[in-house]
Amino acid sequence: MSLPKILSVDDSRTMRMMVKRAFRNFQCELFEAADGAEGLAAAIANKPDLIVLDYNMPVMDGVTMLRNMRENAELKRTPVIMLSAEDSNEIISTVARLGVRDYIIKPFEDENLLSKVTRIINLERKPETDQPPVVY
Repeated sequence: MSLPKILSVDDSRTMRMMVKRAFRNFQCELFEAADGAEGLAAAIANKPDLIVLDYNMPVMDGVTMLRNMRENAELKRTPVIMLSAEDSNEIISTVARLGVRDYIIKPFEDENLLSKVTRIINLERKPETDQPPVVY
């Protein structure tokens, strides 16, 4: 069984680290990209099971990346959760029309992100490895 692949696309290194932290206790492969152009290339190369995508980014924004994905036969059905500081209804309805599965406003709580992700893909917790050995 292969691990679920998750791609985090955000121009903020801090936000990418926060997304990474949210998944630290789960078995998955996490890929990162700093803008939509890198994200699109990473999505094509890695075929993620889910993409956590920022809205506002330089080079290529999240909506442009999403439009490009929807035109790509291999990526058009890839689930996307938009993670953004933007909370306008116009933006939310635009990305909803492009098939975004969920929308999270920054800043976010790990539990909120994880609850939305687990509605889309199965995540399994990592085995507890830092438990002290049992002594009889």
